[in-house]
Amino acid sequence: MPQSLTITLTGTTDLPPGKIATIVTSLEMFERPPERPDAAGTEGFSLDPIDRGDVERYLRIYRLLGERWMWFSRLTKPRAELEAIFADPAVEFYAARFEGRDVGLLELDFRVAGEGELAFFGLDEPVLGKGAGRWLMNRALALAWAKSISRFWVHTCTLDHPGALAFYQRSGFTVFKRGVEVDDDPRLTGKLRSDAVAHHPVIA
Repeated sequence: MPQSLTITLTGTTDLPPGKIATIVTSLEMFERPPERPDAAGTEGFSLDPIDRGDVERYLRIYRLLGERWMWFSRLTKPRAELEAIFADPAVEFYAARFEGRDVGLLELDFRVAGEGELAFFGLDEPVLGKGAGRWLMNRALALAWAKSISRFWVHTCTLDHPGALAFYQRSGFTVFKRGVEVDDDPRLTGKLRSDAVAHHPVIA
């Protein structure tokens, strides 16, 4: 049975055990921003489309990146729904590669006419600080604005990398909405390892 929770708009709202909460910030842009050059040393990175039949590769990268920052929406989605998204030509999936391995994920969603969503964007910890974020964002912007869109948007949250919001703003996105998201802790439902996201303790 669905549960309900009344959020106190001034002060603290206690969550039931087993729940997690995060502040979600949504950002958007209405035109392609001026191009920023790739950082020196990123010549070894490449972008590889993920085959639409290779959901397992996608999920391996998703787990690699997401278990650090509580990514779980794709893990809780029924397999048939996930495969339907993969089969939709309006959604694009890419792996960032470096030194022969998958180190990043880029997912672009164009299912809303005239809009693009930067649905997932992430890189493995060892390549951060090498200019990989700017490199991948440059590809994301080029791919998105090559479409017939008038709006490109993304959301991040307080469970994400602490530099994510500022990075998106530097990339040309501006904040337009903020919300509170409450969900079941995926470490208690078996969708993430019980020791994942150590900086956000489990309260069972």
